[in-house]
Amino acid sequence: MIKGKPFVKWAGGKRQIIDKLIKYSPVEFNTYFEPFVGGGALLFELSPDKAVINDYNAELINVYECLKDEKKYKKMCSELNKYETLHSEEFYFEIRNLDRDKAKFNKMPDYKRASRTIYLNKACFNGLYRVNSKNEFNVPFNKKTKVNTYDGENLLVIHYLLNFKDIKILNCDFEESIKDAKKNDFIYFDPPYDSDTQTFNSYTENGFDKEEQKRLAKVFKELDNRGCYVMLSNHNTKLVHELYKDYHIHVIQAKRNINANGQKRGKVEEVIITNYESGE
Repeated sequence: MIKGKPFVKWAGGKRQIIDKLIKYSPVEFNTYFEPFVGGGALLFELSPDKAVINDYNAELINVYECLKDEKKYKKMCSELNKYETLHSEEFYFEIRNLDRDKAKFNKMPDYKRASRTIYLNKACFNGLYRVNSKNEFNVPFNKKTKVNTYDGENLLVIHYLLNFKDIKILNCDFEESIKDAKKNDFIYFDPPYDSDTQTFNSYTENGFDKEEQKRLAKVFKELDNRGCYVMLSNHNTKLVHELYKDYHIHVIQAKRNINANGQKRGKVEEVIITNYESGE
């Protein structure tokens, strides 16, 4: 079976630890839920028959919606072809600044907003998605003279997955997205990570602080009580260990490439937490 892969580079993307995630995933489950879908690495690897995917980032979810809709998908690819031709530093800032005029930006067709999101992700510094307090994309240009915005074969695989499997796409709070989860469903949480020092979590204008980490832990426990299979990724921090001390905590080594300082990129300790025995 041909499997899709992430169509954007996302902070905390799981492509490079996908083998470990598969190792710790349940062998059988009913509906798959991913409340912080991001680039969708595990979603595409599992290719579940039934799923509910969600992200609080509206621009990202708009891309998923356009990938599912045949007409919007084709228009989005056509737009990206134009962007590749017009690509330059001046053009990058022209596209980046479109969200400064909110009234005009909100009237943009869905497929144009989707192509903007993908283009900025490919043309910005280090493939980072970051917004300021006004929800304006503010990542610098990556200085590359050419940009490849998409892999046509991969987008086609994703298009078919979203259409021929029963996949519901949501844009809401993570707690809202799992309200219908039942016994034997599988929920994978990949939230913005906690840190003992400081961490990047500006995927949306609201961020994700320690109080949100605590709320997530309560939701994890709730789902455990419902009889769901629950798995969560995070940094190996004191808070995370305290919040999930009653569950199975698997420490792994992961490589992170998103830091603006190249010297701070490299191997870090992460955890994969499950409420069930797996992969031992």
